[in-house]
Amino acid sequence: MINKAPIGVFDSGVGGLTVVKEIMNQIPGETIIYFGDTARLPYGSKSKETVITYTRQIVRFLMSKGVKAIVIACNTASALALDTVESEINIPVVGVVKPGAKVAAETTRNGRIGVIGTVATIQSGIYNEILNKSNSHVKVFGKACPLFVPLVEEGLVDDPVTFEMAKRYIGELLEKQIDTLVLGCTHYPLIRETIRKVAGEGITLVNPAYETAKCLAEVLEDKGLKNDDTPKSDHIFYVSDGAEKFRQFANTILPCEVVETKDINIEELV
Repeated sequence: MINKAPIGVFDSGVGGLTVVKEIMNQIPGETIIYFGDTARLPYGSKSKETVITYTRQIVRFLMSKGVKAIVIACNTASALALDTVESEINIPVVGVVKPGAKVAAETTRNGRIGVIGTVATIQSGIYNEILNKSNSHVKVFGKACPLFVPLVEEGLVDDPVTFEMAKRYIGELLEKQIDTLVLGCTHYPLIRETIRKVAGEGITLVNPAYETAKCLAEVLEDKGLKNDDTPKSDHIFYVSDGAEKFRQFANTILPCEVVETKDINIEELV
């Protein structure tokens, strides 16, 4: 039965695990096949054409595993490649940009919203576009934070260097009197506490990972694809490099144990 099929989730690295965590918590009956493109990260500095190529390769791989839906747990790929792959396959595709932007537009009190993300995500203007469609009165201030992803991938979540970079990046947005800040990269919830210390308690932090899992649950329900069985533990994790390092990191984040992570060459497979 198709509702028993797994859900494919992918990201450029470990950041997408924040989305996986939320999926496991919100719709625990679903089985997840995850791919982290750790050999080719970060996506945020790549061209649109390259990101689309990578996304197509990974989508084909996940489709070969019989997934019933795909979650693009990467803001850069969601911004640059979602529309392309959505038009090429016949199963639901959920990105992380729209769910987070929708909540930010509904949450802001003064209409001034900050967005932090990769260079590619910020330059794409996708958050500005979606936020203005949701609420034409908002003003959106974007800030690219290119060092956050490599810092997270190196495990420097609580490091003073990360804190100093957060002060430098987010300080510019605080000068704009924002009251809402979108964590526009799935790596960023992993340094949420650092961002909170810099932003202060008066700023609402929007975590698109939570909103994406909520959106996925609604899509599955609407299309009759939701699996209401008991919570699953037979999830499968693939990466394009550094399988053991990824597995260890995943076990500090996820509510279930990752026993094995498989290393694959995505370009050879597809």
